[in-house]
Amino acid sequence: MHHEPTLRVRLLRGLGAATAAVTLAGGLTACGDAEATGTTASGEVTVGAESNGAARQTELSVPVVESLRARLPEAVRERGELVVGVGALPAGFPPLAYVGTDQKTLTGAEPDLGRLVAAALGLKPVVKNSTWENLFVGIDSGKVDVAFTNVTVTEERKKKYEFASYRQDNLAFEVLKDSPWNFDGDYRSLAGRTIAVGSGTNQEKILLEWQKKLQAEGKDFTVKYFPDTNSTFLALSGKKIDVNFAPNPSIAYHVTQTANGSTPTRNAGAFSGAGESLQGLIAATAKKDSGLAEPVAAAINHLIENGQYEKLLAAWNLSNEAVKTSAVNPPGLPLSNS
Repeated sequence: MHHEPTLRVRLLRGLGAATAAVTLAGGLTACGDAEATGTTASGEVTVGAESNGAARQTELSVPVVESLRARLPEAVRERGELVVGVGALPAGFPPLAYVGTDQKTLTGAEPDLGRLVAAALGLKPVVKNSTWENLFVGIDSGKVDVAFTNVTVTEERKKKYEFASYRQDNLAFEVLKDSPWNFDGDYRSLAGRTIAVGSGTNQEKILLEWQKKLQAEGKDFTVKYFPDTNSTFLALSGKKIDVNFAPNPSIAYHVTQTANGSTPTRNAGAFSGAGESLQGLIAATAKKDSGLAEPVAAAINHLIENGQYEKLLAAWNLSNEAVKTSAVNPPGLPLSNS
C-alpha cells in the first residue's frame, strides 16, 4: 500500500493555505545554468532560496572532492553535468520541491540536496522538473541521471533502479505549541485523544491498526476526517481535535507557516511511514547498473561528515528525518507492502 502515488496524496493533503499561493510556472521543465540552480562555479550553494518563508536561506560552501569525482561513470564525469530529476509538476509539494516566490526557481529540500551533491562531485546541476510519471520515464530513457524527489526505497523498485538513501520516510504528529502531549512511539499514548487523518492514506491505515489494538485493550481514541487540509488546520487551531497525523514534511512546512501566528503548532513526534517493523527511507534514484548510486551515496556521506547535510535539513525544518549515513540499496519496503 505504501507507494508513491499514495505518498504524494499524503503530501498534497498535508499542504496548507500558503501552499495554494505557490504555483508552478506552466512551462517549467529545467533550470539548466549554474545561476538558476543556485550553484556557482566556486561550489557555493544557496539552499532555501525563494522559499516563501518555508526555509531559512543559507549559503553553503561545497568544494569539489576529486576522489569522489573520480568514482563517477566516465560519461557523466566528462559531460560535467548532473541531470537531477524532480517530479513536482503540476503543483509542487513544499517543503520538498516547488517553484519559489520568483515564479521560476525550483526550490525545496530535494533539489537543494541534488545541488549539494553535484557540487561535491564537481558537476553542474541541471534540475529538470516533470510530473511524477514522467520522472521515471526520464530515468529509464537516460535523460535524467538521478532523481531527488521523495522516492521511497522498495524491493519492487530495486528491480529497475539503484538507490542512495538520504532521509527517513516519516509520518508525524502535529499539536498546538502549548500542548503538553508527545508521541513516545507507543500507540497507547493516543488513548483519549481526537486525531485527524487523511482518508485513504498510509497514515490512516497505521492509525486504524493502532485503534484496533487499543480497543482490544479496552481503550480508544476518536478519528476525525476533514474535506481538506485547511479544515484540518482550523479544527486544530480551534481545539476541535488534539492531533493531526500526516506526513512529516508537510507538518514541518505547516509549523513554519504558523510560527508567527496566533495559534502556532509543533511536531510532537514521528513514526516510520513503513510501519513499526522497518524504517522507511527516501533515496536518490538512478537507473539500475548506472554506476551512480555509489558515488552519490559517497557524496551524501561527505556532506554528512562535513556538516552541510545537517545545515540543509535544519534550513528546511526537516532535521528529524536525518540519516546517520547514506546507504546504497538499503532494505526497502517488502514486495507485499510496496
